[in-house]
Amino acid sequence: MSAGGSLKKMLASAVVVGVTEARARIFGHILNPTGQRSAHKVLRKKLIGDKVAEWYPYDIKNDDPLIKSREEEERLLKLEMLKRRGKGPPKKGQGRRAVKRNK
Repeated sequence: MSAGGSLKKMLASAVVVGVTEARARIFGHILNPTGQRSAHKVLRKKLIGDKVAEWYPYDIKNDDPLIKSREEEERLLKLEMLKRRGKGPPKKGQGRRAVKRNK
């Protein structure tokens, strides 16, 4: 009687495994019988890069060379004013670190 019971259990478990595999194949699920961690859940989600990119308005500064040149000109004028007052950046090799190293 016990041999018949174990055969029934074996058969039932094989049927359950077969049904589970068939269901996974039909519905496109991933089988994970061991329960190990998998990145499938994360990779299954839609990509959101386009949505994030749509959130920010288009920046015309990147394409228009006139705007770029005007900004560069303003930067150079400001730098020139600072240099006249003695507040501009030091020449290469004459900054604070170089002065510390020479002491």
